[in-house]
Amino acid sequence: MKNNEEKNQWVLDVARLSRIELTSAEVEKFSVQLKSILDYVAELNEVDTSGAEVTAQVTGLSDVFVDDKIKPNEISWQEIEKNASDFQEGSFKVPAVFE
Repeated sequence: MKNNEEKNQWVLDVARLSRIELTSAEVEKFSVQLKSILDYVAELNEVDTSGAEVTAQVTGLSDVFVDDKIKPNEISWQEIEKNASDFQEGSFKVPAVFE
């Protein structure tokens, strides 16, 4: 970034696209933070990765899934119903989320 004005403009552009209002103090604060981030990215770009192997995953694991098996219910429906605050016709009744 060339100067403070340009940094501030980038922050203002992002704020406009995000539809958020920023005070001048916030613009200045975020400009400093943006410069710090971009300086770090520039530093990362200087790292020599020519000898690094391209990888898509680094754990060495494959097909890490848990079998989706139905397990026998160890608790009776009567016990579940007894402990539920509101249970009707085999279902838990909960307060409405939407009106």
